[in-house]
Amino acid sequence: MVLHVSAENCTDETSTLLAFLDEQRAGIRNALRGLTDEQAATTPSASTLSLSGLLKHVTEVEQNWLALAGCEITPAERSETDWQDSFRLVPEQGETVSAMTERWAEVARTGAEFARAADLNTTFSLPDTPWFPKEDVSLRWVLLRLITEMARHAGHADIIRESLDGKNSYELGE
Repeated sequence: MVLHVSAENCTDETSTLLAFLDEQRAGIRNALRGLTDEQAATTPSASTLSLSGLLKHVTEVEQNWLALAGCEITPAERSETDWQDSFRLVPEQGETVSAMTERWAEVARTGAEFARAADLNTTFSLPDTPWFPKEDVSLRWVLLRLITEMARHAGHADIIRESLDGKNSYELGE
């Protein structure tokens, strides 16, 4: 697992962006290390976030941004009635930490292959919603958006894990 981006992994802009993205993913993965599904689903802080809920959320966020950027990946579609399910695993649907971690790894692999084959300057429009910019964005912008999203949630994951047992992602890394 990447805990610090090494210069040897940063031979071009795409590789650099992907390395920094994976560094943030590692923080979230590490926070889950050694926990049961039940422990990962607990909400030990003032927040309603759990580690397994964060895992599902970042998987779906990454999947959806890649789909918007033109990657051939199925977006995770949510309605107003099941939006909260994007922040919790649904065991009745076969969702476990292990299964979601594998799904996220596949989304990450697909996204990395897409980014390496694409032009970072390619732009596209986003849906007209209050939370998206109005102007077109590039694939570079999407990768930076994903780094920001993962970093925000890696911090959440550290706080949740420290609330569970005092450990943090650096201690738990390989």
